[in-house]
Amino acid sequence: MVSTNAEHIIEVRGLHSQFGRQVVHHALDLDVRRGEVLGVIGGSGTGKSVLLRSIVGLRKPEGGSATVLGVDMARASDRERRLIEQRCGLLFQDGALFSSLTVGENIRVPLIEHHRLSAKLLDELVALKLRLVGLSADAAHKYPSQLSGGMRKRAGLARALALDPELLFLDEPTAGLDPIGAAQFDELILSLKRALNLTVFLVTHDLDSLYAICDRIAVLADRQVVVVDTPDKVENYEHAWVRDYFHGPRARAAQSSAARRQDTAVSHG
Repeated sequence: MVSTNAEHIIEVRGLHSQFGRQVVHHALDLDVRRGEVLGVIGGSGTGKSVLLRSIVGLRKPEGGSATVLGVDMARASDRERRLIEQRCGLLFQDGALFSSLTVGENIRVPLIEHHRLSAKLLDELVALKLRLVGLSADAAHKYPSQLSGGMRKRAGLARALALDPELLFLDEPTAGLDPIGAAQFDELILSLKRALNLTVFLVTHDLDSLYAICDRIAVLADRQVVVVDTPDKVENYEHAWVRDYFHGPRARAAQSSAARRQDTAVSHG
């Protein structure tokens, strides 16, 4: 199935996900626009990560379709899947690095898998990707266990960017980070999105991230996407979970922080 809308880099139609008798998604529809940061939120068990895995082809849904860059991932040939993999970057929680490989070797993995490059060029590309995410060249020689949580996430992001993707998938990227580290990671994602013209699919529970970097928010509830819109509109959507999520004490603090950032940006503009 080929997408008919060039502005939609991802199109999910009628997605049905099920584990045994447990139905996670039913008739779920979602579009992701080219060039946006889409935040995906929902309560525990609503299938945020299942949705991400279904879209990238790591899990075949029980029904429906997930089309990425014009290719239905559940029905893609090996060649089509390989081409899509080269155009997408994926960052799981805590970086998901290979523990037995150094950071540099981790970044080399997708480069070696998809391209035939000299050792010199591989070293240069590793150094470039590390600089992109704010890590020094010395990080290439360290093992994941020798890095802090924030550095592991940045190293994982460097690997996700190894093939210069146009679509970046992030699964809870700020989980486990302190507030300062999380804010710095948000700023990094936003700067990379602008510099590299990325489309970002962001699974998160972090309210600060939603207000800091997301153009739109999709809410998973009742086995579907109940609303997808800009943050200011989603926060006022009439749904019990949405109301509790966006109007509790933590939400008010995140909204105040976002307002302060906007005021600072205007004053420095």
